[in-house]
Amino acid sequence: MHRSRAIGYLGFKNARFGKIDAHIATCAYARDALQKASTIAESRGFQVIHGIVDSLWLRKAKASDNEYHSLCREIETNLDLPISFEGIYRWIVFLNSRINPNVPVLNRYYGVFRDGTMKVRGIDLRRHDTAGIIRDFQREILDILSRASNSIEVRELFPEALDLARKYIDLIRTGKAPAEKLVLERRLSKSPEEYASLSHQAIAAQQLGKEGRYTHAGQNIRYIVTADRATIKGNRAVPSELFEEGFGYDTEAYVRLLVRSFVNLFLPLGYDTLRVMEILRNSNRSIEHS
Repeated sequence: MHRSRAIGYLGFKNARFGKIDAHIATCAYARDALQKASTIAESRGFQVIHGIVDSLWLRKAKASDNEYHSLCREIETNLDLPISFEGIYRWIVFLNSRINPNVPVLNRYYGVFRDGTMKVRGIDLRRHDTAGIIRDFQREILDILSRASNSIEVRELFPEALDLARKYIDLIRTGKAPAEKLVLERRLSKSPEEYASLSHQAIAAQQLGKEGRYTHAGQNIRYIVTADRATIKGNRAVPSELFEEGFGYDTEAYVRLLVRSFVNLFLPLGYDTLRVMEILRNSNRSIEHS
């Protein structure tokens, strides 16, 4: 299986110089080029696994690098379109949509090339607003999965990944997670005083305001979700720069984030939140009864 860069760049939808007619036309040309490239690939015996604006993922049993390069040359010749061959994957997992968990999306995936290099897109590890502990957790899971030579071995490594989840959950629940690894970052959609229902970032922003550090819509807020509301005078989040030892963080909030990041990786393999939580609960009972 491989992924190859295909067509050009569609301008950011919120760009001030953007024009809807230009975006529609670009998409139309992109769809046409993608369809023609797919037809050429299928005529050479390739199976189209996925396609997106600028990429194609193809599969052909025992295909060599030369066959892919030859396909690229034919697409370039016929479509007058530059295209590059990125490589052959040992395996790849396309992740599920956050809106509809039953549908995979094309811009969220992880996989390993034949040379052992891993490529990831659209997962928590790649997001700037992800807590450090979640980022570390996903990175370690991917290190485990990178040892797999095929999709069967990916499934066989699930128990090891689950053990890692238990280790991190224990770290969080025992209060040993470092504060700097718990920082979350969110953008304010409005000024702090305009929020009717207070989100964590709004609460943190209001606390900064009381300290004379005023914030505004569009600004990013870094905070830690706290546990003992009485300790912090009713607030559920504290700006990271105001967090002090003794506040205590909300262990279950971070466990939920960790489980969600785990499910994001393994949902395509049939492990949804309910199933993962049940496995974790049963394993805890086994430990208690031993």
